[in-house]
Amino acid sequence: MTVLDGFRVAQVGPGRAAAVCGRLFADVGASVVRIDPDRSIPLDEYLNHGTQSGTLETADLIVCEGSPATLHRAGRDVETLRQRNPTAAIVLISPFGQTGPRAEEPATDLTLFFASGIARMLTGQIDELNEPPMAPAGQQSAFLGGIAAACAGMHAALQGNGAVVDVSIQEALATLAMTELTRAGQTGKSWSRKRVGDGNGATVCILPARDGYAAISPREDRQWAAWLEAMGSPAWGAEPRFATKKDRVANWDALHALMSAWSRDKTKAWIAETAQAAHVPSFPLCEPAEHLDSPQLRHRGFFRAVPVAGKAERMPGSPFGVRLAPGACVEAGGGKLPLSGIRVLDFSWVIAGPTATRYLAAMGAEVIKVEAPGRGDPGRASELHTVLGQAKKAIVLDLKQPEVIAIAKALVATCDVLVENFATGVMDRLGLGAEALREINPDLIYVSASGSGRTGPDAHAVAYGTLLQCFTGFAGLNRHPGVPPRVGMAWLDPMCGLMLAFITAASVWRRRSGEVARVDFSMIEAMLWTMAEPLLSGAAERSGTVTQCEGNDEWLATEPAAGALARATLARSAELVACPHLQARGFWDEYGTGALPGLPWVASFGRATGPAPGLGADTEAVLRDALGAGS
Repeated sequence: MTVLDGFRVAQVGPGRAAAVCGRLFADVGASVVRIDPDRSIPLDEYLNHGTQSGTLETADLIVCEGSPATLHRAGRDVETLRQRNPTAAIVLISPFGQTGPRAEEPATDLTLFFASGIARMLTGQIDELNEPPMAPAGQQSAFLGGIAAACAGMHAALQGNGAVVDVSIQEALATLAMTELTRAGQTGKSWSRKRVGDGNGATVCILPARDGYAAISPREDRQWAAWLEAMGSPAWGAEPRFATKKDRVANWDALHALMSAWSRDKTKAWIAETAQAAHVPSFPLCEPAEHLDSPQLRHRGFFRAVPVAGKAERMPGSPFGVRLAPGACVEAGGGKLPLSGIRVLDFSWVIAGPTATRYLAAMGAEVIKVEAPGRGDPGRASELHTVLGQAKKAIVLDLKQPEVIAIAKALVATCDVLVENFATGVMDRLGLGAEALREINPDLIYVSASGSGRTGPDAHAVAYGTLLQCFTGFAGLNRHPGVPPRVGMAWLDPMCGLMLAFITAASVWRRRSGEVARVDFSMIEAMLWTMAEPLLSGAAERSGTVTQCEGNDEWLATEPAAGALARATLARSAELVACPHLQARGFWDEYGTGALPGLPWVASFGRATGPAPGLGADTEAVLRDALGAGS
């Protein structure tokens, strides 16, 4: 039995993002009937593999891709689909959404990355502005659009009543850069491609090795001390210019040169293993195909044989490890929003988990964010919490205290979902692991996210999303010829946020059948799931033309698209804030003197909004109301 066994999806017509959406549903057990799909290239053949029996009339969810005019000509507009199936939820995917002045504008993978602003940020800050912006390898606009559509579609299905969702691929891409987008909305200032200071290198950087590169992230003081010891305690490590992180940022070029001199004669695997042994996050940079023989992924049974172009290819399986356990039959939906009445206990922090719970809160869940005393979630140090904390409640619990663990367990008993992304073993040591909490609340959906997953030989590896982008091959693929790889923007974390919100909604649907999901989510597997094309071809396939224009760092992307020429100039974050198209679609919400970015979809049932809470702002009220614990 799988999490979506019995759920029926009709993927109607061609469209790569729709095929990605269908693939994600199929990989967690849904029955997906593909009506008139495109199988013209190996990637499309893989995405559309495994059609199930069924019809549009029997579907719980209908997925179509195309501009308004394209869908109307094909008889796949909402009105026509509704005549054939009046109860199914409908998801429409298009480059710029179904409404707004750009709704009929042609687009390609390349031009969508320019129009969304992500082409500027993909590879991080650069030294010379004559380096062209770029789109990532592997048709990533289709993957992000399809994942967003799956997330929105699963919530629409929970809502019932023939809900309709309009997914914009441009908006799905733009929201990957949530910090920069929020900063632009609040200050009117755009992120600059020109490297300033360390360009975030003191947080995570790439070092040359004898056989390639290794990425390290000794971002905390204790990690930096351990990293110096792992390097053999070099004399320069005691110099005042490298004493604090602020000093390391100010003297980054000299520091990187010294670390590079140490690393060049060592293998990338040795560097990473030495760092991990010292509890310093580090991974070698690999090619995607190197993971086909990974002991970790073999242990987790991630790859599967799929017939593509006449031969069996090893391709990604489901990025979700899911175990189902017996529980009570719990109905969801029927409220104003898809997750109305669902209470989520949110132990997640930084980006991936808080992004997921932001979507759950927007879809109506009561999200209780748990933070440690002191500074709380690191996202509070930037604009990130302002947007990811929206419509949540915030409580402070010092989980180092045994009596507080008892309070946390009592709170668990009142919740439907728990989300956490601590290092493997942390929740178990606290007595808050899935098995321990099953005794308290057998109907609790338990969602864990980690770098490698909770099982296997690498389960305890210390990881951050940006390091995993390097490890899986994403960073190495996305560079110009002759340019060393750069870490780039935090791509994987926000993408995982969408996937986690999707599987949580799917798990809520599963409880209707009296089965409760325990989700073991691997970020490495999620990243590789989106890299199907490089796994198939072994190369970074790109097309289109990027031309430098007059002005400071101005660029134009052009590419043929379905009989037309798609064009897009390089969008800056502040230009997206002022964009008439995004304003017409209601993408921006007024907040203070500025604006905050919304969701990458518009739903017929709307969404919940509200300010992000201060640290511990709701502790007393939550404990009083949920536990009767008073103050």
